[in-house]
Amino acid sequence: MQGLTTITFFKFQKNKRWAFAQMGLVPLMLEQKEGLKFFKLMGTGGGNGFSLWPDFGTYAFLGVWDSQKSADDFLSRNVLMQNYYQKSSSFRTIKMLPVKSHGLWSGQNPFDEQEAPTNDSGLPVAVITRATLRPSRLFAFWKSVPYASSAIENAAGVQYFKGIGEWPFVQQATLSLWDSFEAVKKFAYRDQTHAKIIKKTRSQKWYSEDLFARFHLLSDTGFIESIPSKK
Repeated sequence: MQGLTTITFFKFQKNKRWAFAQMGLVPLMLEQKEGLKFFKLMGTGGGNGFSLWPDFGTYAFLGVWDSQKSADDFLSRNVLMQNYYQKSSSFRTIKMLPVKSHGLWSGQNPFDEQEAPTNDSGLPVAVITRATLRPSRLFAFWKSVPYASSAIENAAGVQYFKGIGEWPFVQQATLSLWDSFEAVKKFAYRDQTHAKIIKKTRSQKWYSEDLFARFHLLSDTGFIESIPSKK
């Protein structure tokens, strides 16, 4: 399954220092990982993720894979992932297939678009947005965040959303899960608060790099309680 994308959230009640330290170590471990075409280990914001203050108890691993087998082998057998499963209090893996993606993430568009089914409007959808903020636009961006958070929280058809990011304040991303693409379109084009913010991002050039990607939601484990190692 070319272009298969996964994102796994890990929640930590203990071992928070270990989890934070992995932010600098994991990229070095996975640079040459076979089958892994693109990856990001990210922190999250407090609350629903739309916060200036980081959530030091929740992290997210995003991977783009060359096949279903590569993804499954890594998620179920890789030593690093086993450490995460054992040290976290709970974890959740979402699998998705990219349908439409435009923009750049670290200088590339990592999501290989797949042909959408003929009648895809009623299928569950995942959306990833991400951006690198221009320093001169940081205040304007973060001033708008509470309004954006409120808008998506009250949107019809949204199942889940979380703010994630590589670097606090300047490299931000969101993952949201929706009932259907129709629900996404209604929010994007009919919600006045969201529309005004999007208009400002473009007219005032808030971002030096940004990306929007839509996916078919293939599976979602929900949060599973971890089983600590007996060692």
